[in-house]
Amino acid sequence: MRACCRVEVINIILNVFIPGACLSTRHGVINCPTSPKRQPSCRKFLEQTSHDPFCIAPYPTTADPVAAGPRARTSFPRSHAAARPSVQQFWDSHRQLLSDAWREWEAVEQDDLAILDSGLIDEALRTAVKQAWENPERETDVKALMTEVATDVYKFQLFDVEHIADLRNMLEQAWDAGIPLRPPYGIVLNRRGAMLDRRSEGYLAAPSFQAFYQQLLDTYMRPISRLLFPEIIGYDSQSFGFSIHYQPTTDASIRQHTDASSVTLNINMNLPDETFEGSELDVLDAASGDAVRFSFTPGSAMLHRGNVPHAAQPITSGQRSNLVLWLYGERGQIPPQGAQRRAIPARDRWVSSSAEQDDFAPF
Repeated sequence: MRACCRVEVINIILNVFIPGACLSTRHGVINCPTSPKRQPSCRKFLEQTSHDPFCIAPYPTTADPVAAGPRARTSFPRSHAAARPSVQQFWDSHRQLLSDAWREWEAVEQDDLAILDSGLIDEALRTAVKQAWENPERETDVKALMTEVATDVYKFQLFDVEHIADLRNMLEQAWDAGIPLRPPYGIVLNRRGAMLDRRSEGYLAAPSFQAFYQQLLDTYMRPISRLLFPEIIGYDSQSFGFSIHYQPTTDASIRQHTDASSVTLNINMNLPDETFEGSELDVLDAASGDAVRFSFTPGSAMLHRGNVPHAAQPITSGQRSNLVLWLYGERGQIPPQGAQRRAIPARDRWVSSSAEQDDFAPF
């Protein structure tokens, strides 16, 4: 398939096939652009991809699936039900095509995309972490920037408020790119949410975003987590990430839960003028047994063990956007319940991970 047609083909897949036979409640839904720039004909797609097993599902009979309305697009003969491939098959069959489409999209949009690098990190944190990498004994300066809001739950400023717009601009453009993004359907929050890690199907594979995402994990999250929770060492070689979006009319809250991670980093991406009401985070204090409530501010982050129960209260106005990053061990291993802290030399925390990445994803 010609490289110049990749994004076009992705749009065809979205607008013609995903709204119909290939949706699967078991595997969730696919985020689709609300205003596609083009509605290419189904005929061209069939001519190019008639060999593709994804296309064994029945096709709409109208030449214009949008004009035909939802009934025409989703009504198919019962005899074909067993032939409908799942959404999972869609992701698996088109993984390379999606990756190529993101690379092509970034090349086309590069003049409108800011470079995501360490400049997005809060200056005080960036300086302290840089010094700790150069001299691990300076890690106390990093810990001094952490505020313990509940037992073993830490809040700190991660993103520079003045530069959050660079990240948000990229994500907004990616959401509107017309390329499928698999939502974090394991937690319902699937509107304008996306998977971020390459182990997830349908992840945000834009190369520059992936480079920044990896920097967040390797340079900041892993060593800081080892500083605060040394017992996770050996259970922090693998990563997982997604974005979530709260607003009153769609996904407004999330009930109390724990994470399938050794440690969780939850980062707010709201711009300074994006105010919201509600959406406080409740975390269970292990010492008192009481829930502690606090609010996110632009660029702030919360870091805690995955087994800490937490919940998001309903948002009543505005919107809140966050990145959620997890670390765990091979094949999803996490420290045993009640694992105790152990003395770890500082130099063992500030080292690059050489662990081979597996393909296990919690959801």
